[in-house]
Amino acid sequence: MPRDIPVGNGRVLVDFDRDYQVRDVYYPHVGQENQAGGSPCKIGVWVDGEFSWMGPEWEKTLKYRENTLVTDVVARNERLGIELHFADCVDYQDPVFVREIRAKDLRGSQRDLRLFFHHDFNLYGQSTQNTACYDPQTRGVVHFKHRRYCLVNVSTLARFGADHYVVGEKGTPGKEGTWRDAEDGQLSGNAAASGSVDSTIGVNLPLQPHGEQVCYMWIAFGMKYNEVKAYNSFVWEDTPAELIRRTHNFWTTWLSKEEMKLDALPENVRRQFQLSLLILRTQADLGGGILSSTDSESRRPDNGLYTYVWPREAGITALGLDAAGYTDMVRCFYLFCTASQAEEGFMLPKYYADGAMGPLPHPWIRNGARSLPIQEDETAILLIGLWKHFERCRDLDFIDPLYHEFIVGAAEFLAEHIDHDTNLPLGSYDLWEERFGIHTFTAATVVAGLWAAGKFARAFGDTDLALKCNVVGDRMKAAMVTYLYHNDLRRFARSASKRNGGCDLDMTLDASLTGLWAAGVFSPDDPRIVSTMQQLRQHLTVHTDIGGIARYQGDPFHRVSQDLPGNPWLVPTMWMAQWDIVRATNVAELTSVLPQLEWVCHRALPSGVLPEQVNPYTGEPISATPSTFAHGKFVHDVMLYLEKLEALQPEVTHRRTPRAEMRIYAMTHISTEEIRRATPEVIVP
Repeated sequence: MPRDIPVGNGRVLVDFDRDYQVRDVYYPHVGQENQAGGSPCKIGVWVDGEFSWMGPEWEKTLKYRENTLVTDVVARNERLGIELHFADCVDYQDPVFVREIRAKDLRGSQRDLRLFFHHDFNLYGQSTQNTACYDPQTRGVVHFKHRRYCLVNVSTLARFGADHYVVGEKGTPGKEGTWRDAEDGQLSGNAAASGSVDSTIGVNLPLQPHGEQVCYMWIAFGMKYNEVKAYNSFVWEDTPAELIRRTHNFWTTWLSKEEMKLDALPENVRRQFQLSLLILRTQADLGGGILSSTDSESRRPDNGLYTYVWPREAGITALGLDAAGYTDMVRCFYLFCTASQAEEGFMLPKYYADGAMGPLPHPWIRNGARSLPIQEDETAILLIGLWKHFERCRDLDFIDPLYHEFIVGAAEFLAEHIDHDTNLPLGSYDLWEERFGIHTFTAATVVAGLWAAGKFARAFGDTDLALKCNVVGDRMKAAMVTYLYHNDLRRFARSASKRNGGCDLDMTLDASLTGLWAAGVFSPDDPRIVSTMQQLRQHLTVHTDIGGIARYQGDPFHRVSQDLPGNPWLVPTMWMAQWDIVRATNVAELTSVLPQLEWVCHRALPSGVLPEQVNPYTGEPISATPSTFAHGKFVHDVMLYLEKLEALQPEVTHRRTPRAEMRIYAMTHISTEEIRRATPEVIVP
């Protein structure tokens, strides 16, 4: 089930499902240690002897308040005659999740209303060896296991603490969970349980005819009891309403920290751009890692999770954030990558949010010899992004340590990891992690990465490395034309494999071929590129009412119909829009791209959350939702559009005078050596 309206602060992230149940609770890293384990945490409503769990029976609108990471959710139940209005957030600074609930009577009679909050925590992502107990000091329920504590509490405007509580075992015969205990409007008051446990707390909220009452629920997270107890006191003393207010104000300020003129954009594109920036912030950890998705339910083609940092996807996302002025996030990401880089200079396919090496589905040996299970483009894309960042900011103090600690090693690896018979990169896995071979996308990013490293080397007076990068990069570009371009079909191949002194070509049309020009290796107006892109558009367009661009011909991942090349993917669709943006020669041609950006807006959930791909007939989300790659690419395309518009109309600027940089990420002030000491060692066979 897709995740919706994520709220977080870089240490705590909470995801809801489309039934407005909390599903994912990440702490102390975004995407790492799902303390809910994907199990639903329910809201129950008992009123005048009738009961309902929040779900399909409720008519719901799930959105955010404008320009902020505070939710604006309305849930209405005609059978019960009750309307609930929610505001959820994670405090912008402290590890506390807060909810405000305004309950309203719709029948015009006095009502006996009780709200119940069920929590199914699986601390450290495991359902065993957990403890939950009612805490008389705080009048809340504490879940704990080793160094993970979650304190759940409630209040009204007049009272502090739970009116009802129960903790108990779950998942065993006859013990479905404590949520069952709430359905009669009373909780048994069992005060402690261990093993596989859950809890439910309740609050009385009587309503006058057509009256309204407000209550609050919060969860404080910490490493020990005294921490969560202190946070609980802080919430009560400052009031939950104040935490929501200050968090609302923080995010509206964050979103406008560098004011941009977005008037040239349609309203839905402007709104989606702002929402994408906010949602991207929820998917980023304070340590710098930018997660692919925090959707704990979706699986990738190898059946793995999305809750990791892929340097490629995060690197392309960083390009959009950089262009939009969110340099703190971008710099933290590059520091994260520097600390996580393997000793030989390459990046591994994926990492945990704390920088540790993620699961690797591919072997370290091939045909009896050592073979790196990497996607080489991930290393190259970081060099491309770092140079673009330096071009924008010209901050040599930031780049200097990264040059010596990351750039040189990455450049040397790319320059040496080549096939000397062809001058193409040695085999690696493609960007979709599905095939081993010599891939055109990989070669294009390696060329661009080497050229970027060469520019850095010249800037630092390292003439030998600069010459090496440029020579290897130039030779590789020439080899791409020799070995990867099919003259008869007038397009580049997706990939190649060496055979009998030459290369066998895989001519499957793949949207990744946009990397040929998007990386800056070939001009987008090069006839070979134009022909390749025209064939991509012709054969990968999904000819349904939904439309969009498929990933590649015959893509099997969640494929809905054999009559289509694949499902519509948001990133490939935006790659096609990017091509139209960069090739526009006048304002009329440029504005003709807007329907493609609006297509993305139409694929979003009402909250603004974007999926990875959609059903070609219904437009419903398929696979990871939210997709960080999709949000990052949308921000990138919008910024490219605004920059191109400014180039075509020099008298119009899309950017007002920047405000002072807001230091949101503490990691910006920490050296890469300090990050390395805090990062688990990457062990490479």
